Amino acid sequence: MADRVRGLAWAYPMAFVGIAVMLLIARLMPISAEAGSWPGPDLLLCLILVWVTRRPDYLPALLIALVVLAEDLILMRPPGLWAALVLVASEFLRSRGALTRELSFAGEWLLVAGVMVAMLLAYRLMFLIAFLPQPGFGFAMIQTVATILCYPLVVGLSWFLLDLHKPATGELDSYGRRM
Repeated sequence: MADRVRGLAWAYPMAFVGIAVMLLIARLMPISAEAGSWPGPDLLLCLILVWVTRRPDYLPALLIALVVLAEDLILMRPPGLWAALVLVASEFLRSRGALTRELSFAGEWLLVAGVMVAMLLAYRLMFLIAFLPQPGFGFAMIQTVATILCYPLVVGLSWFLLDLHKPATGELDSYGRRM
């Protein structure tokens, strides 16, 4: 029984990597090439924050760092900056696992939205400090708002398709430790 549970513990990180690769491929496809179109949401960020908030034991920090660093390199962003911000945000949410377990969905959504806005501001501040050119603030804010609005959809799909739910009080992880 314990071996089956430990085997399932590796299924979720592999599923995450597969979903991340599919999202990255979809992001690279030339769906609309017209200038001035609205930015889409960052679904990979949504997925990471949902999984870290719902089941922090399924998504190791090293895996998050590697996946987002690969995304940085493929999308030609400054290597490691966005990966570091996502890692800090995910570890912030992971450390508040007991709090988020007790929050209603609206409270969880508000907490994650605040984290996303803080990430946007920190990213833009780093660009400002390094004197790097950056897209307009409105463009970045629209993408952040779209990502915030997609959060409930990603939560629903993760729950429905992958049975990813908040741990119940007293629930054990794959190694028999209390969550």
